[in-house]
Amino acid sequence: MKSWNHSDRIVAPSVLAADFSRIAEECSRAITAGADWLHLDVMDGHFVDNISFGPAMVEAIHATNDIFLDVHLMITRPNHYLSRFIEAGADLISIHVETETDHDITPSLTAIREAGCKTGLALNPATPLKTAEPFLEQIDLLLIMTVVPGFGGQAFMPEMMPKVEEAVRLREKHSLSFHIEVDGGVDPQTASTAAAAGANVFVAGSSTFKAPDIKHAIRAIREA
Repeated sequence: MKSWNHSDRIVAPSVLAADFSRIAEECSRAITAGADWLHLDVMDGHFVDNISFGPAMVEAIHATNDIFLDVHLMITRPNHYLSRFIEAGADLISIHVETETDHDITPSLTAIREAGCKTGLALNPATPLKTAEPFLEQIDLLLIMTVVPGFGGQAFMPEMMPKVEEAVRLREKHSLSFHIEVDGGVDPQTASTAAAAGANVFVAGSSTFKAPDIKHAIRAIREA
């Protein structure tokens, strides 16, 4: 499978915005249109006020499409469920840094890496970057939420861009190479804003799967 570095522009359509009644075809449509990754938002109704899907969805997509699966666990006790998502075919698993997730971050990241997956750490809009700073050497991706997580279709929060810029500074200061991902309200215009701040992975749901021309939408985000 292809490898990426943080200078690459990566577009990861969010499966949450796809038509679940024909999920395999929807994912194939995104891949054919030029998606680099697929982003899977897992919500348990506890950490966020919504329920989406679990390991079975990851497994179904993995079984029917050959693409990098970026799995975002918005759940409590993610360490309890990690093995299920790893076995289902996740390529990268992001866990949240907030204390409400009720897990020890370093052992969780270690378990992900030892299973052969890439590691990610996610921050909600209200969470300061300093909360994640002790763990930056342990991750392949830092996910900075640009909406309050839980539901798709929200407006992008430009006030999160200083957090992205600070993440870039810390990455350079410590000679690290993690990707910086933004998720929420991403379209060509907001992707341009995020890219200027230093993000290189763009999670886009409604602006890709619900676009009149998904290929054009993905290309516009990548080139923003």
